Amino acid sequence: MIPSPLPYFLGCPSWSESAWREYLYPADAKTADFLGLYCQVFNAVEGNTTFYARPAAATVERWAQVMPEHFRFTAKFPGDISHSGDLLGQLIAAQHFTELLRPLGQRVTPYWLQLPASFGPSRLAELAGFLDEVGVAVAVEVRHADFFAKGEAERSLNRLLLARGVERICLDPRALFSCTSREASVLHAQAKKPRVPPRPAAFTQCPQVRFIGHPELAANEPFLQPWLDKVAAWIEEGRTPYVFLHTADNRLAAALAQRFHRGLMERMPGLVSLPEIERAPLAEQLGLL
Repeated sequence: MIPSPLPYFLGCPSWSESAWREYLYPADAKTADFLGLYCQVFNAVEGNTTFYARPAAATVERWAQVMPEHFRFTAKFPGDISHSGDLLGQLIAAQHFTELLRPLGQRVTPYWLQLPASFGPSRLAELAGFLDEVGVAVAVEVRHADFFAKGEAERSLNRLLLARGVERICLDPRALFSCTSREASVLHAQAKKPRVPPRPAAFTQCPQVRFIGHPELAANEPFLQPWLDKVAAWIEEGRTPYVFLHTADNRLAAALAQRFHRGLMERMPGLVSLPEIERAPLAEQLGLL
């Protein structure tokens, strides 16, 4: 397993990418084994899947058996909670969701509340009420343009979150939008992700970063460099950042996360390397031995 002393949490949007058999998982790895393999390398994962569908109780129990105690799973509130009208009207549904994930204990810390672009400044009181009543640690991602305009709306949001010890999730899609490829996966990702400026925030001990990368790993370097400096500085301040790396179709998300960690090791002497999963030689994988 990944050493628990690692001073930050690092991961990808999910653990279930079959394409990772090309470079991360053994070529013959079964899908059912992916989570256990993933936990050998990374110590955190985004909870993207819970935004689209609630897991079965038996699935949560299975996750609890596989995920190490030090692992972090930033489960997103389902979209019918975050995107379906008044948040205060969704409090019971939100509490039922957190009860469903209770077997994971502190591994779900914090929950993520991803708000739609339509959620604007006029609804901040609603957000405050939800955060005050939901009963779990939450981090919030906003997408409304006014929250990125450096005006009173953004200041009000930041004051609201800071007063409650709630982290503002920083989404950085600049590398993705620098890509001029016409591949379907890139176009789909560019259409789906909001084109917002990054807002590095550290309102708590655990800043939250989502980096949406370029499909060519090397093209991410100029966008990763400032984050390597920022994450290193947060760690040196005694904070424990969460950093999640995406690519357009996530085929290389794990490779991008590994690349990020190698860059951080260069800035922080003594930082341990990520474990590697034992893989058969390429010839053996291809059946040539």
